[in-house]
Amino acid sequence: MQDKELSTEELIAQDVGARLPPGAMGGLITALALAWSLFQLWIASPLPFMLGFGVLNDTETRSIHLTFALLLAFMVFPAFRSSPRDRIPVGDLALALIAAGAASYLFVMYEALAQRPGNLTTADLVTACIGLPLLLEAARRALGPALAVIAIVFLGYSLAGPWMPGLLAHRGVSFTALANHQWITTEGVFGIALGVSTSFVFLFVLFGALLERAGAGHYFIQLAFSLLGHLRGGPAKAAVVASGLTGLISGSSIANVVTTGTFTIPMMKRVGFSKEKAGAVEVASSVNGQIMPPVMGAAAFLMVEYVGIPYVEIIKHAFLPAAISYIALLYIVHLEALKLGMQPIGNHQPKPWLHRLTGFAFGAALISGLSLAVYYGLGWLKPALGDYALPGISLLLAGVYLGLLKIAASNEPLAAEDPDKPLTELPNTRAVLLSGLHFLLPVVVLVWCLMVERLSPGLSAFWGTVMLVIILLTQRPLLNWLRRDGKHDYGTFNDGMVDLREGLVAGARNMIGIGIATATAGIIVGAVSQTGVGLVLADLVEMLSMGNLLLMLLLTALLSLILGMGLPTTANYIVVSSLLAPVVVTLGQQNGLIVPLIAVHLFVFYFGIMADVTPPVGLASFAAAAVSKGDPIKTGITAFYYSLRTAALPFLFIFNTDLLLIDVDFAHGVLIFIVATIAMLIFAAATQGHFLVKSRWYESVLLLLVAFTLFRPGFWMDRLHDPYRTTPPAELAKTMGEVEAESTLRLRVQGEDAVGKPRQFTLLVAVPDGADGEERLANLGVSLYEQDGKTLIDSVAFGSPAAAMGLEFDQQLIAVKAPTDRWRKEWIWIPGFLLFGVIVWLQRRRSIKAA
Repeated sequence: MQDKELSTEELIAQDVGARLPPGAMGGLITALALAWSLFQLWIASPLPFMLGFGVLNDTETRSIHLTFALLLAFMVFPAFRSSPRDRIPVGDLALALIAAGAASYLFVMYEALAQRPGNLTTADLVTACIGLPLLLEAARRALGPALAVIAIVFLGYSLAGPWMPGLLAHRGVSFTALANHQWITTEGVFGIALGVSTSFVFLFVLFGALLERAGAGHYFIQLAFSLLGHLRGGPAKAAVVASGLTGLISGSSIANVVTTGTFTIPMMKRVGFSKEKAGAVEVASSVNGQIMPPVMGAAAFLMVEYVGIPYVEIIKHAFLPAAISYIALLYIVHLEALKLGMQPIGNHQPKPWLHRLTGFAFGAALISGLSLAVYYGLGWLKPALGDYALPGISLLLAGVYLGLLKIAASNEPLAAEDPDKPLTELPNTRAVLLSGLHFLLPVVVLVWCLMVERLSPGLSAFWGTVMLVIILLTQRPLLNWLRRDGKHDYGTFNDGMVDLREGLVAGARNMIGIGIATATAGIIVGAVSQTGVGLVLADLVEMLSMGNLLLMLLLTALLSLILGMGLPTTANYIVVSSLLAPVVVTLGQQNGLIVPLIAVHLFVFYFGIMADVTPPVGLASFAAAAVSKGDPIKTGITAFYYSLRTAALPFLFIFNTDLLLIDVDFAHGVLIFIVATIAMLIFAAATQGHFLVKSRWYESVLLLLVAFTLFRPGFWMDRLHDPYRTTPPAELAKTMGEVEAESTLRLRVQGEDAVGKPRQFTLLVAVPDGADGEERLANLGVSLYEQDGKTLIDSVAFGSPAAAMGLEFDQQLIAVKAPTDRWRKEWIWIPGFLLFGVIVWLQRRRSIKAA
């Protein structure tokens, strides 16, 4: 609740060159942004259905969403560098109104369009011809030229199909069909990407903006600083943790850099970090905020639609890589502090390790106990209260809120951020922690709705936002009432109203770029679906990678990084996942590696977030350099170097899906978390060239080998013992009878792809229950026959497990592989740790000699 000279949205606006006009025009922008946020809250709430009016379908809400985005984009983002920033030219206002009219066409004419699908009128065609160029211009203004240029290339490709060379040629698309597909239907601009932006992304961005406005960002920074400031390089470690906590509720790298970086970067510089390193630490930790559940970057919500699994599952799969990536960044900062010879701040004496571990164990046990009490308490309360469950739980939540505010009122309020204050003493951890516990309530409500109630992400964010609105409006007067000594004035209800208004406006302004990006990326997705370029690209990439999956992944990563130089992360993810995710899965099948679709999408997502780091156009690096007064290119290069661990993780979880907690029980998951964390710390030490002392080149190589062994023990175990034995295809029924039910067979199949070209692929077959092999084969839903020494599929039962896997009539079984009894791959960890022990011994011996 600190007073700010500039709000977050104003700082971000300054950084990306947006307008902040005074007077009536500034008021109009504020009013439109406020109306957009209120509209999004309305459609996310149950109110339209309860009151019986204002119920809109997906197409109508997408149309209104894009209308607001285009209106604000032309008003907020100037056309050129030389364009005025303090006023809105008449031409921009005219473009804003015309673009808004084109975007709202689907809402206004919805009934008429629904009754004549595919039958374009002149008005439809004119609207599409106006809307598409104006959307591309808005994208150029808000996001730079890259996305607009790529969209134009795909539009040109759609029209010029018959004149394309060999492999790229297609029958072409008429101008009318293109206009219809891209603007009038929900296949192009108004497709899934814009739908996700409308339904989910806006609410989470708004949630983050309101939480920041309530004072949670300042609270997280002070808490992290009080916890870690006394360590070597403490402010840098505090920056990592603060950005991680902010990343829990913010899906924007730039917003994260601006909110936490304005305080942490000057602190890091003061304890000895260079301008570039201070900025790079903040960038690396802020960008990681996009992979940190429960509120990941906007692209994570697109995954819900593209992969077809609940958001809760995405959180589960994303948790482990995000956690170990953050822990490794803390360690990298520690190594930098060691290399620079930094000393802890103040006279704080570190506690013995036993005390620290005891304190950590007690804290973990307390949080676990409270979590279990809440989970089982509410689980008992809901059936007991019946129809009165919602008011009953609301009263309970209100009681908890008042209790936490009473605790906050009993402690001194947090001091305002002052980066220029001398670093002689640290804030008291207990006092800081107790002063803002109520900020955690909206996050708890959000996570509870997502994980326990299993509500949709949009509805979960709505209830979290409702809790936040209550906090914003009531915390100031209630704190004044609860603090009886009158020493501090927390403000009035009217101040809370101002905070709420500013938070709603900030959320909408932060969404302009995302809304425009998802709509423009929809053009590319629409071109892919209309021209079939995805199949062409599959052939092209397979030819370039020569059928090698690792080379294919490297090409995918490289494409993401190249596109990332000019595209925001959301657009980058949409483009690369639409083009290459299916290709990676198919190529994996052809190479005998079954790659889960979620693993491929997370692979693309991880390299997509690197877009905010990679020079020469890493926006987060530029934002950090603006705060640190350092060189943005050097900041970007250093941040990219720190982010190597984030770049290595996707390759590892493609080949070892245990890291994504796929088909892993709880105990095994905990073991994988511990070992993967150790492996990532070893990898960080290897890339930094420093462990206990400065590493020699061969020690860095050995550390990389140890890290690889701990991450991928299956690689070495497969070399020692083949995990499968090959059996003749004709003996499939016999093989199914020999293995246990629910075990997995690998079938190598030859068939045809969607366009009739021969291809080979591998399928994993879960063996169904049955008394013998023949019964199990029948339960699978497939029957075989022999012809000319080949084993062919005779029939596949409709709706059977075999049909779901993609088995079809007349496909040939080339090989059947059954699992063998062998040692668990985790035994390979032992020689890995022994080799690590040797490196530790070598470095300790050198450090003792140096001492």
